[in-house]
Amino acid sequence: MSFEGKTVIVTGAARGIGQAIAKKFAEEGADLALVDLNTDWLEETVGIVKGLGRRAEVYAADVSKSEDVTAAVTKINEDFGQIDSLINNAGITRDGLMVRMSDEDWDAVININLRGVFLFSREVAKIMMKQRHGTMVNIASVIGLMGNAGQINYGASKGGVINITKTVAKELASRNIRANAVAPGFIQTAMTEKLSEKVTEAMLNVIPLKKFGQPEDVADVVCFLAGDASRYVSGQVISVCGGMVTH
Repeated sequence: MSFEGKTVIVTGAARGIGQAIAKKFAEEGADLALVDLNTDWLEETVGIVKGLGRRAEVYAADVSKSEDVTAAVTKINEDFGQIDSLINNAGITRDGLMVRMSDEDWDAVININLRGVFLFSREVAKIMMKQRHGTMVNIASVIGLMGNAGQINYGASKGGVINITKTVAKELASRNIRANAVAPGFIQTAMTEKLSEKVTEAMLNVIPLKKFGQPEDVADVVCFLAGDASRYVSGQVISVCGGMVTH
């Protein structure tokens, strides 16, 4: 179990990709600090982690608010005594064409998806720098690499996450801290299950492997990037997209 005795923070851990990531780390022996806006949402994930025999603690935080993030990270470090890996997964969408997009929808996505990654990375970095070790994995998106009509706010936020990742990797390398990003493509979630047959077919046509990914496909890559098996990998973006994007 490659994460035995290690503490991993996962933001947005209540469902979907975040829950799959938490489960994967628990299977690998990690103890989990689970963060979401509402701790009640985390009940199922806590059950999964504890069912695997690992420790799970929950922390309520709005990732876009500096005071929430500082308080959560401080408490996590007090509770666990160390922070070995940070997984910045929390994110939202508020889709719409640029000319019709409201300021509120732009701000909401940028604040959660981009500012949230900055705030958590900044606070956790202070602890990891003292420890002189740590890993960060940020969940970006192929939309941050290629853009997409109707998602200017989401694409901008995820493109920013990619740049944060590369910058953090350069700033913190001397302290033995690595940062990488995972860019998922179309992943099978509750959202994709609601798509019409026509839309689903159109999406599959742009994926060379002709299938949606599973949350576990993303979790496997995240776990690899956070662990010692990738000890010489930093500042990279790995797409988990069935071949849809090559870069």
